[in-house]
Amino acid sequence: MLFFVKSPFWLQMLYHQCIWKMPSTEKKIYLTFDDGPHPLITNFVLDELKQYNASASFFCIGDNVKKFPETYHRIINEGHTVGNHTFNHLNGWKTPDEKYLNNIVEASKWIDSKLFRPPYGKITRFQISQLHKNRFQMKTIMWTVLSGDFDPKITGEKCLQNCIKNTSNGSIIVFHDSEKAAERMQYALPKLLKHYSALGFTFEKLPHSFQ
Repeated sequence: MLFFVKSPFWLQMLYHQCIWKMPSTEKKIYLTFDDGPHPLITNFVLDELKQYNASASFFCIGDNVKKFPETYHRIINEGHTVGNHTFNHLNGWKTPDEKYLNNIVEASKWIDSKLFRPPYGKITRFQISQLHKNRFQMKTIMWTVLSGDFDPKITGEKCLQNCIKNTSNGSIIVFHDSEKAAERMQYALPKLLKHYSALGFTFEKLPHSFQ
């Protein structure tokens, strides 16, 4: 599976309206988790975060929030940020604009957030522009580093090294609280939390809105 572990500069410039990294000169990392909530896997993540007093951001699929509201509310009650990840995990490149945007609206009925992350990172510049207008007033959040936990061809150790080799102050890291990624994420996340905590980093959540 081909993907960029670290988001290249040219891609950030092409989608310059999006947030790719948080401005920070301090030792702060922004962990994010896509595709949940899941009653077992998301709770594993929350338990691990709690051990390190770590905050994070969860980009949720609306249909999963509908199915597992207790897990979703645990995310919020423990002080983490939530974001919209569409209702059905749609690919913006393959979905007509109106259908894609309406799917985000449907997810918004279940997810109270002005943050949006496109599934697969696949979204058109037109779709982004619509999300930033008055109807939505949402901000599109991308990432600095992909752990690669979604790729069944790599190991949990490789996911961990993907993060360690490419993370710096203000990096936004992507993991997934999904069944597909669980084995690799559950290996890498505890080790990443331990590694960066020992180096004096803190784990922060994304702000609920951006100016």
